[in-house]
Amino acid sequence: MINRGLCFDELTISRLFGNEAAENEEISRLKEYYFKNETYTQISANLPLRILVGHKGIGKSALFNVAQQEDMAKNIIVVSIKPDDIVQLNSDSHNFLSTIRSWKEGLSELIAKKILISIGSGNKEFGNLKQSGGKVLDFLESTFRNYICEANVDLTPAKAKLVQRFLRNHQVSVYIDDLDRGWKGRDNDITQLSALLNAVRDLSKENKGLNFKVSLRSDVYYLYRTSDESTDKIEGSVIWQSWTQHEILVMLIKRIETFFGRDLDQGQLRGGADISRYLNPVFERVFRGTGHWKNQPMHNVIMALNRKRPRDLVKLCTLAARSAREMGVSKIGTENMKAVFKPYSQGRLQDTINEYRSELPGIERLLMNMKPNREQRRSKVHKGYIYTTGELLKKISNIEQGGVFRFRSGSVATTKELAAFMYKINFLVARRPGRVERTYFEEDWYLLNQFADFGYHWEVHPAFRWALPMETMEDLYHQI
Repeated sequence: MINRGLCFDELTISRLFGNEAAENEEISRLKEYYFKNETYTQISANLPLRILVGHKGIGKSALFNVAQQEDMAKNIIVVSIKPDDIVQLNSDSHNFLSTIRSWKEGLSELIAKKILISIGSGNKEFGNLKQSGGKVLDFLESTFRNYICEANVDLTPAKAKLVQRFLRNHQVSVYIDDLDRGWKGRDNDITQLSALLNAVRDLSKENKGLNFKVSLRSDVYYLYRTSDESTDKIEGSVIWQSWTQHEILVMLIKRIETFFGRDLDQGQLRGGADISRYLNPVFERVFRGTGHWKNQPMHNVIMALNRKRPRDLVKLCTLAARSAREMGVSKIGTENMKAVFKPYSQGRLQDTINEYRSELPGIERLLMNMKPNREQRRSKVHKGYIYTTGELLKKISNIEQGGVFRFRSGSVATTKELAAFMYKINFLVARRPGRVERTYFEEDWYLLNQFADFGYHWEVHPAFRWALPMETMEDLYHQI
């Protein structure tokens, strides 16, 4: 396809940059542009339990959707479980072991039922499941062998092939996604999640070949990890979803190139060569603004505002493309980017508040007060949104004068704990003095430990700064 100038209508924008929610994306288009990094390899491994942990919008559902498609292509039986499938399985029992047993029995029946429905036999009785000692795979093997022997069971060739493949490899992949839907961080929520994960671990041990893939939002996992003493038993199964900035750039390039129907050299994209030229059909080459971004390559601006989350990329590019349509231009340029910095930043701040309010109810007051105050703005030595450890702790201490902060558990948050919390949620990133080299929580947990001073400075991520402005918006360009 030859690019004769883009018209950024809504369909073109969606096809070009993708849907911000992977579950709403056409699977054929998702597979076209999806970029598999090391996290994908670890999660898709043929192992009993894999728990994918990551921030909201980092691509957990997209990974699961692609992995499910690949499993089905291998004729592996796939079971997809969503929160509404298991809402009736919650147990009100005050006995934790009884709650785990209820989850095991409920999940076993749900998995068996979904598989039988998928091959057109949803009305089968489940009495034999209990006779199999609750072992799902033994029950399925017995049931499938009976199907083969029964003359009145008519399976399509595809379903017959699936049954035959199962009888050879005894393998089922169960994907449990979106568990954070409706999450409030209450004690009962944590108890039910803990019981569910204990049940999943037991089932995967008792049924060789029954592999579970579970996704959890990072704040949900953190509350579970710090509330259940048995979490050390699953720690080796936890994989954090993370991306490098280069991988985020590759992700954008793949979306553009596949939109135009062009083949890609994957090796070249992964290498260290300058690949920014692939953006030229859609974006102006440089940012023609003021301050530190003046005449910088456009991809530097895009990457600076991205918290290494695919959803950030989609939201920023979608907003800029809509601005380009309104201005009647066929490439996204400086004025389009500048026009959307504020709404983009406000959206990321609100997303963060919504995501972590269950852990720190006073998060909005904390983050909103991290903007530079009048004294900081007037100081000639003020570095905008970058702090030494001492300066950061002093800033937070001043905010605390408006009232103490308490975590969901009710415990009072100390100044260092609040600093560590902002680092954990990617509001703050660590930065080496004198270098634009940002380190995120997922890349170095040890920096979180009591917020010890490892010689780093601490920076409010650029994605939030237009929602926490200085005196004028132009000041921001000179501070980033």
